[in-house]
Amino acid sequence: MLKMFSTQLTGLFKRLQEKEEFSIEDSARLLAQAAAGDGKIYIYGTKEMAAIGYEAIQSQEPLRDAAILEKEAEVSETDRVIIFSRYSDDEDAAVLAKSLSEKGIPFVAVSTLRTDHGGSLADFADIHIDLKLAKGLLPDEEGNRFGYPASMAALFVYYGIKFTIDEILAEFE
Repeated sequence: MLKMFSTQLTGLFKRLQEKEEFSIEDSARLLAQAAAGDGKIYIYGTKEMAAIGYEAIQSQEPLRDAAILEKEAEVSETDRVIIFSRYSDDEDAAVLAKSLSEKGIPFVAVSTLRTDHGGSLADFADIHIDLKLAKGLLPDEEGNRFGYPASMAALFVYYGIKFTIDEILAEFE
């Protein structure tokens, strides 16, 4: 089972790299504006996606000028935000996205795109990165799917953005 999961996960990472490469680069450019100036890069994650914020600020290699978004009021026009959510129709993420959009604060959203729901995170985001996780990666005996690694996919995207931000800031300095 683990070997099959590993194979499927490798395929997911490859799809993300191939299909979202330009969005990842554009996201890094947008977020680097805050780190290059006087702003912060705020990270907001719903449910299991909160792990990305902790990785960004408490890991061995933290993201420069990153902070976990606790209160929306702390965000200013010099800051940038990245929102991580399991699905693009997550209500908490969409409320935050709409508010940021109304305030003119640029932000990136990372989630699996669901187009059949209104008020989507992708509708408000300056850049949206689709995690491409419509269902679990493994089949069970009844034909259902399980093994939904949303936070693993989001961490993969996060690291793609982080590495690109680091390159941009190294050139800037």
